[in-house]
Amino acid sequence: MSTNCIIRPEMPADYAAVENLIRESFWNVYRPGCSEHYVMHVLRDDPAFVPELDFVMEQDGTLIGQNMFMRTVINADDGKDVPVLTMGPICITPELKRKGYGKRLLDYSLEKAAQMGFGAVLFEGNILFYGKSGFTYAREFSIRYHDLPEGADDSFFLCRELRPGYLSGVTGVYQTPRAYYVDDAEVEEFDKRFPPKQKLKLPGQIFG
Repeated sequence: MSTNCIIRPEMPADYAAVENLIRESFWNVYRPGCSEHYVMHVLRDDPAFVPELDFVMEQDGTLIGQNMFMRTVINADDGKDVPVLTMGPICITPELKRKGYGKRLLDYSLEKAAQMGFGAVLFEGNILFYGKSGFTYAREFSIRYHDLPEGADDSFFLCRELRPGYLSGVTGVYQTPRAYYVDDAEVEEFDKRFPPKQKLKLPGQIFG
């Protein structure tokens, strides 16, 4: 991994380039095409968006990665709402994946979130990557994923405390911010702003 890169806040002038970066990174990964670039476009205007935790990574003046966070809650079983963060989209340009850039960006972002006083981050991801940055299965904190049937596979649902003990004694249901749920027709319309790309149905995709 080159050391000649910086991590800085995303600026309005970056928006189009960041959305294109996200599109290139996620295209045909989880579904034919992708929606993550439109999700990012929508999230910036959501009240739960945390602008202080919206980062890009640059190498020699070129954007190569990004990450961002949203406020959300755990609906605790005792009736209280416990404030937490969720994360993403997070990505590194495809040609630089698996070279250490993603972990560097992730660790930097988590450190900044901790410095701001946030207590925990919960989101959907692969433990093989995120476990290297301190994430574990959310079930180990007795936190359940909303709308997931009892006994269903929850290995995608991860958690990391930013303040040790923040979730001690907490049990409850995590809520994904509603802004992540975008309309497919709106995604299609937004995607017309970008150069045409072929949608492919590939093995391993989660969504059809």
